Amino acid sequence: MTPSILLNDDRSEKVRYTFPGYPVYIRRGLLSLYPDYRAPNHWHDDVELICILSGQMQYNINGEIVTMKSGEGIFVNSGQMHFVFSDSESECDFLCILFHPMLLCSMYPFESDFILPLIRNSRMPYSLLFPEIDWQEEILSLLRRLFSENEELSRNRQAKNTIPLFALSAFARIWGLLCEHAPEDTGTDHAPSQDLVIMKNMVGFIQKNYRNKITLAQIAAAGAVGQSKCCRLFARYYSQTPGEYLTHYRLDKSVELLRNMDLSITEIALSVGFSNASYYAETFRKWLKISPSEMRKRWQKTADNK
Repeated sequence: MTPSILLNDDRSEKVRYTFPGYPVYIRRGLLSLYPDYRAPNHWHDDVELICILSGQMQYNINGEIVTMKSGEGIFVNSGQMHFVFSDSESECDFLCILFHPMLLCSMYPFESDFILPLIRNSRMPYSLLFPEIDWQEEILSLLRRLFSENEELSRNRQAKNTIPLFALSAFARIWGLLCEHAPEDTGTDHAPSQDLVIMKNMVGFIQKNYRNKITLAQIAAAGAVGQSKCCRLFARYYSQTPGEYLTHYRLDKSVELLRNMDLSITEIALSVGFSNASYYAETFRKWLKISPSEMRKRWQKTADNK
């Protein structure tokens, strides 16, 4: 089943935490479960930590692409636009762990002295993690242990789930290691990149209006930039044209609606902004190598077998 990343109007993710009341998210994922082996581009206030169990993936952070293979990982700082993908459509098994920095803000001095300086470090939007480097391997080991502990306790219904406590301890250690090895931030301007703000405005406009006809001029106007710069920014942050991004976003939304068996394929096509069902089906098949009706049958079969 396709993983569902819920997004706000500003393209920030609505993180569905593993434990209600605790801003901690612990999941294991397969890249093949995402349409076209590509997760939606998004951002969140939580920091993100990835540990590759097998295979490899590409990771786009603010338009910069890095490649990670088995045993490696990455720390992505708060507020960065990012997504995982594989151009070669190769499988990747990975851990994804998120936590909100406020988890470590028990007192104001912790926030002012340790949390904010790292979040605002303009030289650290992300940090790759390699097993050959001792302090980075310690972080990777903590991520694997955190996932294993969560899996073990979730199978034991009589055990009291103390994972939020262990997560707090693990994240404090991880944060300490990141602070200790963070590059010195010599900049004085900690405001978000203006281009990043422009992108968030433009994709927010698309998300609010994808059901309607949208022109390149309208997308550019949402970011208060010219059409040429609009195209350059989409190429940099998404490796797509604005039109390709819009089409993929509509297809993403249609995938969610296909689970609703009460809606016809035509109704779904029109509701997400396609002019007719035949063009929608053609585009869908080109993107996912399967028709909308075939995908719906697969989900129905999965539901019937549960």
